[in-house]
Amino acid sequence: MKSLFEELGGAYHQEGNYFLPDLSLPETAPVGIWGQRRRHYLKTQREPLYNALLLSGKLDKHLTEVDIQAEAIFFQLVEQLAKQEGVTEQLKAENQMEWVRRMNSIRSRLEEIVYSELINI
Repeated sequence: MKSLFEELGGAYHQEGNYFLPDLSLPETAPVGIWGQRRRHYLKTQREPLYNALLLSGKLDKHLTEVDIQAEAIFFQLVEQLAKQEGVTEQLKAENQMEWVRRMNSIRSRLEEIVYSELINI
């Protein structure tokens, strides 16, 4: 006859009068800033979806995909908008402070766009 622990499977350890399962979380890859923002959004605004992804083991894959996609779109848009607004290497060489101001403006605007279009969906 099998004991209860053999039927349940897995490994257990005893703490006092209780047998507790030996559980461990799988290794997770580091997630970039966009994936972190997506995780925060899901945790605070879409908790059922967050829990479903977490419990199914698909959360890290989802966050990694969102991070890669958002990063690619962000840098592509920065390049396009900089070109459209005349923020060039020549401007950088002639007036570095103006170049930094304009690039920061572009990046800030695009962060808001990517955040609202890809992260908060």
